[in-house]
Amino acid sequence: MRDRIRNDGIVALLAAVVLMGVGPAKAGESPRLFLHQNYVEETQRITELPVDNILDMFAWVLGNLPERVKVYPTENYYYFRFMHNGQNYAGNIRLDSRDRDEGTVHFAYFEDMQEYRVDPPMQYRPLDRTAGVRVEKVDKLSYRISFRDKSVLFELNDLSNVKPPPNAMTAEEIYIGPVFDDSAIRFFLVFNERLKIFHYILDETVKVNDDFFPIAETDRIVIGKRTGFAFYRDPRVNRKFLIGVFEPSARINNYFDGPFDQLPDNFIKGDLLQKALIESQPLLEGKIGRLGHFDDGSRVAITPYGYYRTPSDLLMFHTCATDTNVPSELYYACFAMDWDWSDNPGLVAYKRMINAAAPNTAPAEGTAARTGTSGAETPAAHN
Repeated sequence: MRDRIRNDGIVALLAAVVLMGVGPAKAGESPRLFLHQNYVEETQRITELPVDNILDMFAWVLGNLPERVKVYPTENYYYFRFMHNGQNYAGNIRLDSRDRDEGTVHFAYFEDMQEYRVDPPMQYRPLDRTAGVRVEKVDKLSYRISFRDKSVLFELNDLSNVKPPPNAMTAEEIYIGPVFDDSAIRFFLVFNERLKIFHYILDETVKVNDDFFPIAETDRIVIGKRTGFAFYRDPRVNRKFLIGVFEPSARINNYFDGPFDQLPDNFIKGDLLQKALIESQPLLEGKIGRLGHFDDGSRVAITPYGYYRTPSDLLMFHTCATDTNVPSELYYACFAMDWDWSDNPGLVAYKRMINAAAPNTAPAEGTAARTGTSGAETPAAHN
């Protein structure tokens, strides 16, 4: 499942700051100082909270929010954290594009996840008028949620005018939409119509909230100091492809587990994404809806990037991009993983070459779009 449980080191002591709804930074502001003393004392507090009653918990979370909040991630999750009797909790309030206009909001919270504890207890429930919760559409991307004696206006992130610059795409690529990841990094999701593959391209039209360093073996691959996101600097076009996510972040589903779970739901035109997914994986025909969901609510995960433990794990992308045996027309397939290639996922470019050399013995065609439980989008498991 697409668990989104946060593990950011200082998050427990930040719980009060998060629930107060601190706004975006302004130029020239002084940084905030976070104290270990506060964390220790937070763990020592004896607190009372109705964690076994999901409606009372929803009232508590809503009651601790300001009257207006901003939902940054593009799959419309508003994340929160708190500590209760020394235990870290995380959760989310989600205004899903599929049912928010019908008056439904999704609410979940759960104990924190670590690599040594990957299946913590959690509570989840879709809430509507039958539970006493009112969801009112104020305008296109604003919704008021009311419960008991509290109302909060949720402002969704309006990226409707965000477009990649012309020099950031090739003629064979189409733009699916803007992605604002929970890591606070923005991407352009694009689809290569000829190669039938997806890419996440770093949006550098705005300030990128990260600093990058090159790996030892090549300066074509850079890694974000804060996020751990790895990018390949395309020498053909002035842009950076997301090629790697730090594998421990993916295992515990923290803010840096990759943008597969923050697709541009509010900005996808018609059946553009559905058609691209089916083109990339024809077996999806008749099985997915407009946004890539299956009937059971799970969703195709678009993960052209790989997962790494050490920077040298990323070298396969550079090796492929500089391999003289790879045809020029497959160059961009060097930056897309094939996750359906038996039990040994690899790069799409090499798989296409193997298929061409031995079409009768090659594994079935696969793409950078994963299906199955790895692509499930379950609000209960999202933070």
